[in-house]
Formats: sequence, C-alpha cells, structure tokens
Amino acid sequence: MNESSPESSPRSGERTTAKPALWKLHGDGRSVAPGEVVQPDERLSWPRTIGIGAQHLVAMFGATFLVPLITGFPPTTTLFFTAVGTLLFIGITAGRLPSYLGSSFGLLAPIGAVTLYDATAGTPLDAERMAVAQGGIVAVGVLLALVGLVVHFVGTRWIELTMPPVVTGAIVALIGFNLAPAAWNWVAAAPVTAVVTIVTIVLCAVLFRGILGRLSILIGVVVGYLTALARGEVDFTAVDSAGWVGLPSFHAPSFDWAVLPLFLPVVLVLVAENIGHVKSVSAMTGKDLDPVTGRALFADGLSTALAGSGGGSGTTTYAENIGVMAATRVYSTAAYVVAALVALALSMMPKVGVALATIPEGVLGGAATVLYGMIGMLGVKIWVQNRVDFSNPVNLNTAAVALIVAIADYTLLAGSMTFSGIALGSVAAIVLYHVMRWIALWRGTATDPLLPAADMTRPGAGTPPPGRETVGG
Repeated sequence: MNESSPESSPRSGERTTAKPALWKLHGDGRSVAPGEVVQPDERLSWPRTIGIGAQHLVAMFGATFLVPLITGFPPTTTLFFTAVGTLLFIGITAGRLPSYLGSSFGLLAPIGAVTLYDATAGTPLDAERMAVAQGGIVAVGVLLALVGLVVHFVGTRWIELTMPPVVTGAIVALIGFNLAPAAWNWVAAAPVTAVVTIVTIVLCAVLFRGILGRLSILIGVVVGYLTALARGEVDFTAVDSAGWVGLPSFHAPSFDWAVLPLFLPVVLVLVAENIGHVKSVSAMTGKDLDPVTGRALFADGLSTALAGSGGGSGTTTYAENIGVMAATRVYSTAAYVVAALVALALSMMPKVGVALATIPEGVLGGAATVLYGMIGMLGVKIWVQNRVDFSNPVNLNTAAVALIVAIADYTLLAGSMTFSGIALGSVAAIVLYHVMRWIALWRGTATDPLLPAADMTRPGAGTPPPGRETVGG
C-alpha cells in the first residue's frame, strides 16, 4: 500500500468511492519539517508511529506503575485499565485530543486511608478494604463523568468561577504535601537506595534534553532498583512461580458512604488536570480544542469508574506524555492507540506484574519523594501561572488554611463518617474563598480576587492567562 495515499489507484474505467482514512499521512511520512507539527488527525509512517507509541508507553510507565506498588493494587490490572481507558478516551474525543490515561496520584491518599496498606510490612492487601477503596474510585469516576456532561453542554465558565486558580492550586498542592509522611516511611526503610534514586532522578532531569530528561522518573527507578539489587534488597521468589501469559486479576468493588468524603475532592484535581491538558495541547497544535473539554472529562470519568469496578487505579491525563509530544512535535492519536495496544498486551503477562512488585521500599521512597513534591509544586505553579495575588487576604487565607489542614492531616469524626486532611482541606479552600470573597466585597475591605489588585501597576497583573498548566500523574 502506498503510504502517501489512503486509497489505491483505480483501474481505467472503474468508479470507486474513497473511504476517509482514520489518520492522514503527514507529508512524506518520514519527517517533520521545522516549524511544523503532526496534528492529532495525522500520522507518520507506521514504523515511526509505532516507535513514537512505544515512547509514550515508556514515558507513562514509571509513574503509572508506582501507584499500584504504593497502594498494593495488582500492577497488571492497573495497566489493563489504563490501556482500555486510553482507547476509550481516543474514541470518545473522536481522535481529536492525544493523551494516555495513566494512574492518578490524586487517589493515593484516600486509597491509603481506607486500605491501611503498608508496602514495607510484607503483608497482603486486605481484600475487603480494597473493595471499599474501589467503590470510592468508582464514585470519583461517575462524578467526573457527570461534570464532563455538564461542561459539554454548558461550558467551563462555571468551573472557573467555582474553582478559581487560588482554589485549584491549593487543592492540587495539598494532595501532594499530604502524602509526605508516606514517602518518609519508605525512605527510612532503605535510606541509601532512596538517596541514590532521588539523586538519579534530579540529575537526569537537568543533564539530558528531550525524551531522556522526560524519563527521569523511570531512569531513577531503574538505577535505584539496580542499587537495591546490589545491596540484597530484592526478593525474586514470587517471580519464578508466575506465569508468562494470563488475564489480569479482577476484583469487584463495594460501597461505603462513610469513605466518600475522602475520595470526592479528588474530582477537583482531575478536572484541573484534564482542562490543563486540553489547554496545553491546544497551545502546541494551534487548534481550538475547548469544545472537546467536556468529552475529555467524561472519558476520563468513565475510564476511572471502569478501573475502580475491576480493581484498577483511577486514571488521568499525563504531563509525561505532553513532554514526549513537545519533544517530537508529533501529536498523532494513532501513536496513543499503539501505546494502548502494547500496554494491553503487557497486562496479559503476569510475570511482568510480579517482577514490578519486587521494587523495594527504598526505590519507592526515593521516587515518591520527588513525585509527591512535584504534585505539591504543580499546585504552586498554578498560582504562579495565573498570577494569584497573595497580598489579597482572601487568596492568602484560602491557601494558608487549606494547606495546613492537609499537611497536618486534620481529622473530623461525624458519627460513622471520618473526614481527613485532603477532604477537609479541599472543602476549606472552596468554602473559605467564596465566603471571604463575599464578605470582603460587601464590606469593601479587599478587591475582588478575580480582578487585578488595585495596587498592581503592571499591565494585566492578576489576570489569569488563557489556559492552565497541565497537572500530570
């Protein structure tokens, strides 16, 4: 078949009806000219598309697999649902929005609070507690899908009014910082291995350009694992008995209303991540993708609910894959279909999942130190990018109270229900912002935080720029 044309040449006198190709071939299919990009509805030659798809799989692999290792969920089951979720995402967005749906780190804290799983204890994950945590993941997915439907028909303005940058940044930041004690527990178990992992990650991020720099987490995990292997911290006993081919293990969820307050605030993070992803891809491709935002939220919600229903982690768009696209200038959704199909094949190999489960606590602690910190700082980045004015007491107190509530892990018991740091911090951010803003406007004690502050002299200061930063993993 001639790659330069989606249809074969008709023989003389024959009348044919051309079928539109799923992806148009970009140029000669072999290269991308300076200043050009391969759009989502285009592709390079299939060998090149497969190679780029493999890069996307590698980019999401390190961060995605840390989630089941930290939570105790089956790794191959998680990989299975990321693959299925990505295919759903590409289909629901009609191939217009490139993304791989990897594991969401936003769900780590509520899952851990419910399961009480400790990766260093050597004890298996309690099946009943896992099922309850899955119910929470399903609830997050269903609510996110409903938000997507509303956005599709109404638009995103109501989200921006309900969750302005100071609130969104606070919620993203507090989720990352709330996880800090878990990272320390792993680091304390094997400090030398943890330090090697951390140093490798931060050095790779600044030593290398392009794809190698974007794979710093994966490279850090590999170097940390080799260090742990040399120090005798890896146990391969379970790997020998695992099969090469087999279906992932699936687990049914159960539902407990008492745990939902722990999970539902994560919806706000997933909304921010997806909107940020849409804005980022739109800026890089030069296409207006705002009309796809509702579909993206719905697709991620459906994927998360599906994952929770079968024993996988919740999903989200990934900044790591944004990095690959920025480095290659290839935004073809065909590459993501390839990545999802390869991930689906790997999820059918139990030995891969068991081998990944041998990653010791020192490596987990090192990687988690960087990743949890990144989540926290992404919240700060939302403030910076949107020029949040902290001289305004509404903004200052909203962020201050929300972060301390989450970092200190405040806990409130209300009958049989327990509200902890992330839930309380998220509610505090939203309620404090809107109550304080209303009082300040009524009393005239502060300028509207949604408008430029009165004493700011630079043009446009305080005004959120078009689009928000992507918050990945």
